[in-house]
Amino acid sequence: MNGAEGENARGQEHTADAMAAWTAWMQAAAQAAQQAQAQAAALTTALTQGVPAGLQGLFPWSPGWPPASTPMPAVAAAPGMGTWAPGLPASAFPLHELPRIPSDTLQSLQQQYLNDCFQLAREGWQEDSAQALHALNARLLTQMAEAVQADAKTRARIRFGVDQWVAASAPGNFMAFNRDAQRKAIETQGRSVAQGLQNLLHDLGRGQVSMTDESQFEVGRNVATTAGAVVYENELFQLLEYQPVTEQVHARPLLLVPPCINKFYILDLQPSNSLIRYALTQGHRVYVISWRNPPVDPADPDHVSLATKTWDDYVEQAVIRAITVTREIAAPKLKGGGGSAQADGDGLGQINALGFCVGGTLLGTALAVLAARGQKPVASLTLLTTFLDFSDTGVLDVFIDEAAVRLREQQFAQGGVMPGRDLAATFSFLRPTELVWNYVARNYLQGETPPPFDLLYWNGDSTNLPGPWYAWYLRNTYLENNLVQPGRLTVCGEKIDLRRLDLPAYIYGSREDHIVPVSSAYASTQVLGGPLRFVMGASGHIAGVINPPEKKKRSHWTRADGQLPPRLDDWLAGAQEQAGSWWPDWAAWLRQHAGPQVPAPKKYGKGRYKAIEPAPGRYVRQRA
Repeated sequence: MNGAEGENARGQEHTADAMAAWTAWMQAAAQAAQQAQAQAAALTTALTQGVPAGLQGLFPWSPGWPPASTPMPAVAAAPGMGTWAPGLPASAFPLHELPRIPSDTLQSLQQQYLNDCFQLAREGWQEDSAQALHALNARLLTQMAEAVQADAKTRARIRFGVDQWVAASAPGNFMAFNRDAQRKAIETQGRSVAQGLQNLLHDLGRGQVSMTDESQFEVGRNVATTAGAVVYENELFQLLEYQPVTEQVHARPLLLVPPCINKFYILDLQPSNSLIRYALTQGHRVYVISWRNPPVDPADPDHVSLATKTWDDYVEQAVIRAITVTREIAAPKLKGGGGSAQADGDGLGQINALGFCVGGTLLGTALAVLAARGQKPVASLTLLTTFLDFSDTGVLDVFIDEAAVRLREQQFAQGGVMPGRDLAATFSFLRPTELVWNYVARNYLQGETPPPFDLLYWNGDSTNLPGPWYAWYLRNTYLENNLVQPGRLTVCGEKIDLRRLDLPAYIYGSREDHIVPVSSAYASTQVLGGPLRFVMGASGHIAGVINPPEKKKRSHWTRADGQLPPRLDDWLAGAQEQAGSWWPDWAAWLRQHAGPQVPAPKKYGKGRYKAIEPAPGRYVRQRA
């Protein structure tokens, strides 16, 4: 054997040894991943349901973070990269899905991964080696998830799981790799570590990660402060009437139906960003539903009644009742033109109504019930980030299938309450880096107190839901999309057909909405039968909606020709970007349907409907 042949043989032997070492390491990592997955499930349970004994006394900055009842499995040092990564959880790709990746694709991905690792090893891993390897792992897992040959839902679930692992295993979530946390611990002589432990214990006790300094807010003191009064209440909701701020008001009042999975004051956070206050300045008489928070504790005297409430109850006893009371207080029969209302056979005029998120779904259902009864008490409809057609539910679809829905139906067959904190945790993990692990690193590793932020305070103030309501909602909307099918559903004794809603409607969707995809908000334009206007705003589900004009932030898009083609992309092709908030566009549209100007009332309520207590009322103060 000559020198060249010997060198080549030694090179092949070295490569074979390296490949064998990497194969063994990846197999060990996969085994550790399975343990890590189980421990991550234990962590999720701890953060949403309390602190199990096995988690008490653990530190978030220990090598075993995330905490678990047993130490985090250590991953053997990657070949050629030293021993910098003990305790770092391995990748959590579902191994049973590997056979569904084409073999040539899998081999190509593995070879690319090894080449990248060897390249980094040759460069010495001098700068942030943990972050570099994490980025490689994240890229490999994402590529593997995309390569799985399966139906779209299976691939989406795998991608979602990979995204959760990528976010949870980021080096910044570990004290050993978080340089800012290490620096702060030294600078504060360990005080940041002690404060981080206190923050962790506080959050474990309350069952959720703190996103803001909640001590800085109080409902009725510095959020939900617009002047008003409760003028009606039943066991499901309170109806708030707000004090006009103009001498003249439109004759036709405006009723707002917020989502029942959250508190109404997202529409009234601060005077500077309150949609309620803005509507008042535009000369509208404003009424808002404030939802009851069903108690979880079976010992609570109100639990039994509220725990059996259904979708029909929320439609008939809440939304339709709120429409009726608003009309009786503020919508007398009008005469003449100028956009004035027509009576609905009961001597009362019409109102305008707005629904936000699932509040819009409830409102649309209620109007369909009333239409089936031959009643048209609402003159115009506004839908903000609302599903009517649930064909595309975005990332939330990963949680919904027949087995999951049937489980909830069995769970709530005899009644029960779906805890609002469970729903809030689900929504947070839709954006895990931003809404979970960012706060883990800052609150626990660095010992920081998150700054006060009104929107995040509201986000943490969740609402429980009656179990039967929740189970019906899952099956008939997310799973089977029955609401949009004419005659498929019977609600409150009536066959539902959304096509019968021929009233003018203003439909808004947010471009980056991860809860109601903008294409799904747009889909309502193909369902409703009246004259429609669609507007798309920038940002997400909440920030896109709460966008006051004074801030001069975020654009919105409209079409001058008013065309509403079947697909959102086709609508966008003819849309024009407009600077600033969409609120003035909505205000101009609503003005056309608000009736003539009349003197503003001097007192709350009318006749048998009298002020019960000042706004924001009792119900909104009930915590989940």
